[in-house]
Parts: sequence; structure tokens; C-alpha cells
Amino acid sequence: MKTVGIVYHPKNQAAPTMAERVQKLLSNLGVDTWQASAWKADEIREQVYSTDLIVTVGGDGTILRTAHAITPAKTPITGVNLGRLGFLTEINADELEEGLSALIQGKGWIDERAMLEAELTLSGETGEYSNQHFWALNDVVVARGEVARIIHVDASIDKESFATYRADGVILATATGSTGYALAAGGPVMHPAAEDFLLVPILPHLSPGYNLVLPKNSFVELKVSNTHLATLNIDGHISLSLPDGANIKVKHSPHKSHFLRLNPRTSFFSTLEKKLQVLTWK
Repeated sequence: MKTVGIVYHPKNQAAPTMAERVQKLLSNLGVDTWQASAWKADEIREQVYSTDLIVTVGGDGTILRTAHAITPAKTPITGVNLGRLGFLTEINADELEEGLSALIQGKGWIDERAMLEAELTLSGETGEYSNQHFWALNDVVVARGEVARIIHVDASIDKESFATYRADGVILATATGSTGYALAAGGPVMHPAAEDFLLVPILPHLSPGYNLVLPKNSFVELKVSNTHLATLNIDGHISLSLPDGANIKVKHSPHKSHFLRLNPRTSFFSTLEKKLQVLTWK
């Protein structure tokens, strides 16, 4: 391993200091490094193809931003946890030296995670259409905006009309995202290796309230039908206003996120239990 990028959370006071510590440890191991803020996607993207590994310093949000910046590159990510839970992170601050040394020695295994692809279509006053594409490692969320009222979302699955949700919103989540917002909204936890994805309504009112597990070859179309603005949120940090008639198509992405792991492959369920206990007791 010749070059490692270090991506840190710029608003976490401990992160820049920890990033410097990571850089020093890697330099002592004979590895070239570079640093960038997780908010500087262009800087990360410019260097990712000449980089063997990216070490993130922060929490799951830092990893999500990094995954967005580097897609479709296959450079693996290893997260140093400075957050509260860190479902996606791998190394705690107190095991930093040992963990980095093991990674540079070639230990560990690659964990591939499915992603979603979302296409947003908006119609203008002249009848023209604009399209935007997004990748999501966790989830694509269509939800109410600043007005505290339910929204109406017409959902179709594989071109077949399914339901009209009158709800606070609808979540489409990967297996990775099943432990995030989807779980809080009552969705099931999926094993991270699963390529299926979830459709989870948020506080539905007189409309279907059950969750769906969809196969990876399905695609979902959501059409907003509102007099007030809704929002589109991608992985918790991309947020756009959705006017009446906005259309969002979501499907399994051809790209995946890659993580370099040190913990055993079988550790997911024990780790999940510990982290959910932290949530319960705190």
C-alpha cells in the first residue's frame, strides 16, 4: 500500500487533530498520504484514482460524504470513529496504531455494499424537463418540507401503480441504510451483504403502513402531488426542495461502496446488538 488519503470531518473539533495523528502514524510506516475535508468532494475526487485506501476520521456521516465523492471508484474506505455509534466505522481512537499497522501489512478483507441510484425529474414552467442523478449508500428520502403537513406521494413499483402515501414521507434504503432512518421509522434490519432494498413509509395516515423488501432488479417511482414543497434527501446531506409534480426514480446502482475491514466477517450481529443497546440506554 503506497498512498492513503485521510478525509476528516471539518466541524468535529477532534477530527483535524486525529487526522494529523493518522498521517504521522502512516508516514512512520512508510506510506505517502494526503488530507482533505469531507466537505471538499472535488479535492477527494481528484486524488482517489491514485490512492490505495481512504481513512475517514469522524463518524458515519463522514463516510457517506466520502463514498459520494469517490463513486464510481473502487478505492476502499476504513473509518476511524469519533462519532456516537459508527455503524460503518471500523477503528476506535484507542486502537488506532494497531489498526493502521494491520491495514498497511495487508490484513483485512473487502466489504462490498450495495448502493441506490436516484433520478430526479422536474418540469419547468415552459414544459421543459431537468434531470439530476444521485448515488446513495444509505437512503433516498422523500419527505415533508418546512410546512408541518403530510405529503402525498404516488408510488409505483416496476411500472405498476402501488399506493398513494399520505405520510410524512417515504424512505428507500439499502441494507446499509436499514440501521439508520429506516430503522427509526419502523423498518427491518437487513444484513449488510444483502442487495435488496427497503421501501418504508414515515408516519402514514390512512394509507399503507407496512414495509416492503424489494429485490435488487426492481425500480420504484415516486411522484409528489402537493400544494406545498416536499424535500428530497440523499444520505442525510444532500437536500433539495420538491415542487408539485416532481418525479423520483430509484433503482439498484451498478456501483458499490468498498470498505476495508479488520473485524471478523461474522461480527455484524454481535456489533449490531451492542450498538443498539447504546441507543436504548442513552
